[in-house]
Amino acid sequence: MADAEGSPNRGVMIVLAYLWPLALVPLLLEKDDPDLQWHARHGLVLMIAELLSIVVYLAIASVVSLAALGLGTVLAILLVVSWIGVLVLHVMAIVKGVRGTHLIVPGLSNYADARRHG
Repeated sequence: MADAEGSPNRGVMIVLAYLWPLALVPLLLEKDDPDLQWHARHGLVLMIAELLSIVVYLAIASVVSLAALGLGTVLAILLVVSWIGVLVLHVMAIVKGVRGTHLIVPGLSNYADARRHG
């Protein structure tokens, strides 16, 4: 089993874990490192939650934009701010992962825990 200092690819793999579908790389290649596996699963959970959020947002924004053009503009600005927040979340997760800790997102991070699902 790889430890935090033993894996020469650890930093790269943690970064990949939070780059949407690239999380599959550490998930498939670093099977002996439970911490990297957690980060890869966490990255996939975040990706799914973000994709679901954008689908819901786009559905709501489409309806609202048809009803009131001004409110649609406000929602477009909200989307940009939200994606900046997503970027910050991923950077924080990468930094914590490289430091050997986990960023816990309430309501989502528990889905990355293999003990709950394995």
